[in-house]
Amino acid sequence: MEPAYKRIVLKISGESLAGSKGNGIDIDTLNLISSQVQELHKLGIQISIVVGGGNFWRGKSAKEIDRTTSDYIGMLGTVMNALALQDSLEKLSVDTRVQSAIDMRQIAEPYIRRRAIRHLEKGRVVIFAAGTGNPYFSTDTTAALRAAEVEAEVILLAKKGVDGVYDSDPKINNQAKKFDTLKHIDIISLGLGVMDSTATSLCMDNNIPLIVFGIDKPGNILDVVMGKKIGTQVKED
Repeated sequence: MEPAYKRIVLKISGESLAGSKGNGIDIDTLNLISSQVQELHKLGIQISIVVGGGNFWRGKSAKEIDRTTSDYIGMLGTVMNALALQDSLEKLSVDTRVQSAIDMRQIAEPYIRRRAIRHLEKGRVVIFAAGTGNPYFSTDTTAALRAAEVEAEVILLAKKGVDGVYDSDPKINNQAKKFDTLKHIDIISLGLGVMDSTATSLCMDNNIPLIVFGIDKPGNILDVVMGKKIGTQVKED
């Protein structure tokens, strides 16, 4: 069976790396995610990853700190996650590069689009760290921007604790309805908490499909890439 996609952006929330700890990095969870990425890599899929930083810092919630400063702190959190993920992947013999939107040459390459694409073509996993390098933009927006730049076929939104998009919070409302398919405009018009409006608009304008699924079940990432109907698909056609 052939994979449904050849070049992907995998968006992993920082909270996903925390596992049951709630914050920081849970090594067992980190290695489990890396092993799933390794499975994709063995299939020859070109993989880029955008990782959040919410397990260390959430910029919006730090009310007592200047928003710009707070967002920069969050970007540094994503770099820590990216380096941990790189280490975990390379222990599985998966050649990996971290590219940072904030210049820190001692630990990561600067983000250069052509170099990122070349890494993908050579079979290296590329982890995009430090968001877009600008405050007021989320890592969801980073995923949308990088997907457009490297011409990825799909963004895989791996969520912790939820298996798709619902019309209300399923943790609070046990009658919440899960959507199998949506259009990008539905996310904005219905106020669904999938991606922020900037990221959603960018995906809509560039016709980039999204698949929202749960990362808690091992094997889901591979199943999604192989075309199995898991989670919620967001696309225009």
